[in-house]
Amino acid sequence: MNDGTSLLDLLEARSGVVCAVGAGGKKSLLKHLATTHPGRVAITATVFTTYFQENLGFAVAIEDDERLPAAVARLDPALSVAYACPGDKPGRRAGASAATVERIHRECGFAATYVKADGARMRLVKAPADDEPALPPCCTIVVPILSAHAIGEPLTARIAHRVERIERVTGLRENETITSQHLGRLLASADGLMKATEGRRVVPVINMVDDARREAQSREAAMVALGLCDRIDRVVLVSLARSADPLVGVVRR
Repeated sequence: MNDGTSLLDLLEARSGVVCAVGAGGKKSLLKHLATTHPGRVAITATVFTTYFQENLGFAVAIEDDERLPAAVARLDPALSVAYACPGDKPGRRAGASAATVERIHRECGFAATYVKADGARMRLVKAPADDEPALPPCCTIVVPILSAHAIGEPLTARIAHRVERIERVTGLRENETITSQHLGRLLASADGLMKATEGRRVVPVINMVDDARREAQSREAAMVALGLCDRIDRVVLVSLARSADPLVGVVRR
């Protein structure tokens, strides 16, 4: 779908602090937003991540949380920035605190800050634990994401993070087949991907909509979510593997 519509606009992600939660494409989505934004932006995380966006051509700051604001402030003010805290394993980064994300966004003049605010262990879907997601108070837009590839799969730990939580939210039982209806419930539930979003704008995304069958299934899931949650007015369908043109469609109320 190449009609000139930008994901930056559909997700209302040109300004503010934009947080991605859920599973199935958070890092890819944030990378797309950060690299297509015409202004100076930051990309970071408030959770541990096994992969950090240090290959974007951005300036990079990896520092202890209390030193991060000064480290970012020292960087070239013409460059976008990727920042995080050191991790406890090679290739692993720790998240910045909510206060640090807010301070850096406010003091360093970024047009937008893109935040990975949830972990999912590389799964296709998840439901949050009691202490998830890690949304900073300054977050203005929440983008819940899940993968269309979960449809038709059995609910197991192979494709789902926190299976028992997904059971509670969707009514599924472990090893039962995930349907479009289940994904819609997960997107719309206050105990699912709408958790902790009160008072914030929410624009959900379904990723990996890679063919016509996946698109039809995803549209059905989107309609279920729209019917269950009046705080959602659209669901954006994407295939982030198509980096140049990831937008597949938009399902509106």
